[in-house]
Amino acid sequence: MGMLPHIYPEGCFFSSPADIQNKHVTIMGLGLNGGGEAAVRYFLKKGAYVTVTDMKTEEQLKPSVDSLNGDVTLNRSRLTYRLGKHLIEDFSSADCVIKNPGVKYEGNVYLAAAKAIETDISIFLAFTKAPVIAVTGSKGKSSTVSAIHYGLTQAGLPALLGGNITVSPLTFIDETNETTPVVLELSSWQLADLRGRKLLTPRIAVITKIVPDHQNWYGNMEDYVADKRLIYADQQKDCFSIFDADGDEAGTGPAAGGTWGDKFAEESHATVLRYSRQPPAYGMYGVWQESNADGTFCGKMLLPGASAPVEILRSLVVPGTHMRTNVLNAALVMVLMGIKPERTAAILGKWEGISHRLQYFHTWTCNGRTVKFYNDSCATVPEAAAAASQSFEKPVIFITGGTDKGLPQDVLAESLACSQRNTIPVKALYLLAGSATDKLTALLDKKSIPYNGPYDSLDELLKNVKAYETSQCNSQGEGDVVVFSPGATSFGMFDNEFDRGDKYMAAVKSLFT
Repeated sequence: MGMLPHIYPEGCFFSSPADIQNKHVTIMGLGLNGGGEAAVRYFLKKGAYVTVTDMKTEEQLKPSVDSLNGDVTLNRSRLTYRLGKHLIEDFSSADCVIKNPGVKYEGNVYLAAAKAIETDISIFLAFTKAPVIAVTGSKGKSSTVSAIHYGLTQAGLPALLGGNITVSPLTFIDETNETTPVVLELSSWQLADLRGRKLLTPRIAVITKIVPDHQNWYGNMEDYVADKRLIYADQQKDCFSIFDADGDEAGTGPAAGGTWGDKFAEESHATVLRYSRQPPAYGMYGVWQESNADGTFCGKMLLPGASAPVEILRSLVVPGTHMRTNVLNAALVMVLMGIKPERTAAILGKWEGISHRLQYFHTWTCNGRTVKFYNDSCATVPEAAAAASQSFEKPVIFITGGTDKGLPQDVLAESLACSQRNTIPVKALYLLAGSATDKLTALLDKKSIPYNGPYDSLDELLKNVKAYETSQCNSQGEGDVVVFSPGATSFGMFDNEFDRGDKYMAAVKSLFT
């Protein structure tokens, strides 16, 4: 284990929204994804004096600064910008600091100087009366919360979606009440910022597949998973916990043996349900995947007290076997929220997925042959890219690579190896330059797997993809699928994974017209 994690005081520094009036609040991190900006708006509207500080410059943060400065509803006489630097006195003199989840508490001199620390998530949980559906995990979080939100809203519930999916729940906190289900995607960092507060008691908690992630931050799996466990730590019997029932990927399970899903199930005080790719062991409740007599997919559910399983999912628009698990968990959540199984299956069968996650966005036709393009830029770990390479049940033109997160590339290399049993080989492989790519190419070279690149720019890479596809224009058979799934971070070449995905889609549409 690494350094002992920080434990925050129980409850919230502010006793109520009215208590914010005239308090001095420092917001650490304005950023460009909306979280810092949402906090600035919320605290100004509640009557606080706000200092927003960020190590990025005003020029780098121009979209967020312009958005705040252009909002005539804000009392900007109470707003101070401190950009391009942090000053210790902005932290020591504030009544409360609102912390960015991407900043470690341990060893941070600015946070150490703060009298009190909250986050947008802790403020939201302290003040909302909404029933919360909370989702964490390593793979499939965003797809799962998006499918849940889509399903609930299509069923007529006034559901709201926020958290790590780049929407701060402070943007809609004043719209919430006892009848508005709120779906929160929570990263391990956001959960760590709730340790000790006893504010998170979700009606339903879901932990998606656990694999190594953020090991450059945590240094080991046990500390990483310890933060994930906080999602169910304060649940009671009238809540539901939904955990994996299948085995962990080789070398990723608990050091002491067993599986993460079993360990979570032993610890949770809630009613535990499990999800699996096959029918469950006797006495286990939850959801699983089956094949109908004609080979088509269906999802089944058995709840405590039920005499027989029921079907809650059928055909899906979104590709990939791993996506079936995410949508099946969404279906289980919908049924637990009171929606009939038949209606659940009909609604989720129409869900088209979300931006930057195996997102279909463009078709190019050449001599009557079609090439379909998918954007999976939010695949930032090798396991996610490996899954994407196998999601179409046919060989794909695969684009991957980027900057290292301290993760081994073996899983991705294995999925790209033509000789792997039960693995669909890629038709052609293109690599973007970066430190993760350097690790990957060493493995590909050992396995004699051919690849193109690495390329220092998307434009250069896509020109080579177009040359390849143009050479295929007169070939027979169905067209190709081109999948961009980096399996790495975007640092250096792009602002973040969303910027990376947007630039990829724009470049494809420009070149393949």
